[in-house]
Amino acid sequence: MGNHSRVNPKPEWLKITLNTNTNFRYLKGVMREQRLTTVCEEARCPNIHECWGDHRTATFMILGDTCTRRCRFCAVKTGLPRVLDRDEPRRVAESVAAMELDHVVITMVNRDELADGGASVMAQTVCRIHDSCDTTVEVLSSDLMGDEESIRLVCESRPEIMSHNLETVRRLTPKVRSRSTYERSLRFLRLAKELDPDSVTKSSLMLGLGETREEILEAMDDLLAHEVSLLNLGQYLQPTRTHLAVRKYWTPEEFAELRARALEKGFRHCEAGPLVRSSYHAGEQYETYRRQFHPLYQEQSGE
Repeated sequence: MGNHSRVNPKPEWLKITLNTNTNFRYLKGVMREQRLTTVCEEARCPNIHECWGDHRTATFMILGDTCTRRCRFCAVKTGLPRVLDRDEPRRVAESVAAMELDHVVITMVNRDELADGGASVMAQTVCRIHDSCDTTVEVLSSDLMGDEESIRLVCESRPEIMSHNLETVRRLTPKVRSRSTYERSLRFLRLAKELDPDSVTKSSLMLGLGETREEILEAMDDLLAHEVSLLNLGQYLQPTRTHLAVRKYWTPEEFAELRARALEKGFRHCEAGPLVRSSYHAGEQYETYRRQFHPLYQEQSGE
């Protein structure tokens, strides 16, 4: 089997239901009107119809639609990014307020050509949202090349969740991720928690690239050792034939078992399933965490 061949056929549990209802059309209209980009579209997320149509949520991708890295799993286009759009934070914040979202995820392309990796624009976006509405914000950041001052800049904007994806296990990282390292990602997550102890840190893993169960459990331990509280586990799906091939489709039962192990090990919450992605049910995930574990919420509710 060649490197770019496809595992066929896709199992029954990967089928999705399309939903182009009023919510879906409204969100798509706002995105186009404000000239905004969503990772939902750019990364060909299988949950776009559920999130836009049923939950009325979306993940905004800022700093353009062109990434300076070429990770072998990702469908986002790569190349030389366009000029930085300094008005983007305002447009994102106004759109979030207009949509009346309870929780929003802000992610980014890698902008390695910028001195701060795009951290200032991310921080401005978070601050603008907090200033304009009561929406809680989850930041899904690049590793910012591990630059402490850039990471500090984002943390000082005080997102409720600071997320950075480990993506895969240690052994497969050089093959799967471009210009990224396993250890740098772990250091990013630890530093984010140290800089803002009130924030919640989160990470995600894709399964199906050739990792073993033992390697997944090792990655869980590594994340916990770096004070990560929330974990998402999902099935990798090959975007095109030029991307890495799927080596295995993990079953819903295997995902359920891994979720149980994650919770046993000490994660506060874990979303795990074939169609789970980084921001899948992000609002519900944060609310569950806040109700059960967040000291400020318990103070306010008199618990």
